Amino acid sequence: MCRVWVHLVSIVLLWWWIAIAEAEYIKYKDPKQPLKVRITDLMSRMTLEEKIGQMVQIDRIVATPEIMKNYSIGSVLSGGGSTPLPEASAADWVNMVNMFQKGSLSARLGIPMIYGIDAVHGHNNVYNATIFPHNIGLGATGDPELVRRIGAATALEVRATGIPYIFAPCIAVCRDPRWGRCYESYSEDHKIVEEMTDIILGLQGEVPAGSRKAVPYVGGKNKVAACAKHFVGDGGTTKGINENNTVIDMHGLLSIHMPAYADSIFKGVSTIMVSYSSWNGIKMHANLYLVTRFLKETLKFKGFVISDWEGIDRITSPPHSNYSYSVQAGIQAGIDMVMVPFNYIEFIDDLTYMVKHKIIPMERIDDAVGRILLVKFTMGLFENPLADLSLVNELGKQEHRDLAREAVRKSLVLLKNGKNANDPLLPLPKKTSKILVAGTHADNLGYQCGGWTINWQGFNGNNYTSGTTILGAITSTVDPSTKVVYRENPDGDFVKSNNFAFAIVVVGEYPYAESIGDSVSLTMVDPGTNVISNVCKAVKCVVVIISGRPVVIEPYMSLIDALVAAWLPGTEGQGLTDVLFGDYGFSGKLSRTWFKMSTSAGVGGRPHLFTIMAMVFISLYLDLSSRLILSF
Repeated sequence: MCRVWVHLVSIVLLWWWIAIAEAEYIKYKDPKQPLKVRITDLMSRMTLEEKIGQMVQIDRIVATPEIMKNYSIGSVLSGGGSTPLPEASAADWVNMVNMFQKGSLSARLGIPMIYGIDAVHGHNNVYNATIFPHNIGLGATGDPELVRRIGAATALEVRATGIPYIFAPCIAVCRDPRWGRCYESYSEDHKIVEEMTDIILGLQGEVPAGSRKAVPYVGGKNKVAACAKHFVGDGGTTKGINENNTVIDMHGLLSIHMPAYADSIFKGVSTIMVSYSSWNGIKMHANLYLVTRFLKETLKFKGFVISDWEGIDRITSPPHSNYSYSVQAGIQAGIDMVMVPFNYIEFIDDLTYMVKHKIIPMERIDDAVGRILLVKFTMGLFENPLADLSLVNELGKQEHRDLAREAVRKSLVLLKNGKNANDPLLPLPKKTSKILVAGTHADNLGYQCGGWTINWQGFNGNNYTSGTTILGAITSTVDPSTKVVYRENPDGDFVKSNNFAFAIVVVGEYPYAESIGDSVSLTMVDPGTNVISNVCKAVKCVVVIISGRPVVIEPYMSLIDALVAAWLPGTEGQGLTDVLFGDYGFSGKLSRTWFKMSTSAGVGGRPHLFTIMAMVFISLYLDLSSRLILSF
């Protein structure tokens, strides 16, 4: 009898353990399960509140582990200049990201959050990161393979800080250089922009052979989820005014501004950000036809659509004046994740009310959450939610700086070389008696990096990150016997009295970002033109322009012996001296029209409006296909 009892107890215990095991088996946590099964299982367990929480992105300034847990927040971001500490190390970033992630993992379902950041020309928010040339310079290289390598290096540096998601690339087609974001665009020519979407393959990884195309793909812990932006037509606004109205018919929109999005989707881009701008008077953040009908249904985009910073607030004018309407319009248009970034409780309360009162259907919420989870599962966040310190040495790595240096020299465009065909100034000799280096931008790392560097609007000086200024590059390049004299703004008498062999003048624009950079005049900052006049009247000179777009230079062309467009080269100034002193030749080509005067600036790829001068004598390096509209 005792043996029977023991046998019965054993059977009961076995059944109990089997029941416990079955209860503990959760499909969405099993990486062996198909992606669709995992998403369906997880969503079946989620409450409305948990689903809406996944649709929220907040800035790190308002995030805490408790908030991440209690509101099931789907994402955190660092806005421009938002860092854990001044001069924070990679380890500081990793620790901060993990702190928020642990809050998310402690919630009922343990859904990991995704941390995002603007890494638009390298990991530009982070101290000591490699800063690559801005997109306008990369477009001038005409080298998609180079851009792909830059994407891979950027992904490593971003992952070094524990961050798996970036708001890049910008694939705007800038049709008017008066736009303050024109330097974020590779070109006014959509074909060049399409080619440069290869950066996505560097950021996210190559989609494996035999795998489905046109679905989000992130190839492991050394890669990041990318974000193509800003959908769509942001580079075509009237008069280049930021966040303005793009007036164009459907054919024009599809042929100029849309092709790069189709390419990005085919290459597996994970997310797409909506533009602040309007299309024919309809705000893109409220454009159901383009966001849902075209992007999601026609182009078959499977990742998630994210708003821009306070993007739904700006559906109304003034912004946030009717927030409940903005929430309704934005979500119904097809936005899946909202970059709130501060008033998350208001957003959650408004959206929850609208769903419970059937103003917004539950199907729209499920579509959004399913897309967000698809990206998170694809990235491997459920298996590896926490970052470690294994990649911290990738930040600012010399190999990446060498790559940035290569990008600088390939981006340089030679606009003039010599006042006649028989008297070229470039390349410059490394060994000579004495040379002058002048100009506001010669010894200013912040100016040569431009906006979106360390801070949203960039910085002034040499103390906010590490790199090599143009002056430093010149000093290290010339022969030790060559005396280098630097004066930011020398007067003519000083130049005449010093018997310089030649001068290098470096001038251009101050750093700027977004609307702050909108310009009607398109002139370089003072005293740039005075420096050109004072120096170039007295000695042979090469003028290097540091700018995010073409600027007015026509009135000074007769004074200048050689002219180089260097765009916004980033931290590696040696790339410029590599070419100025002849170690490499010029290879960059203009990716956008250089106008005669600011009144002709909005040509947007239509150089037939002006006469392109015969330029045989200008340069042996300058291809006549370059978009140069200057007279000499």
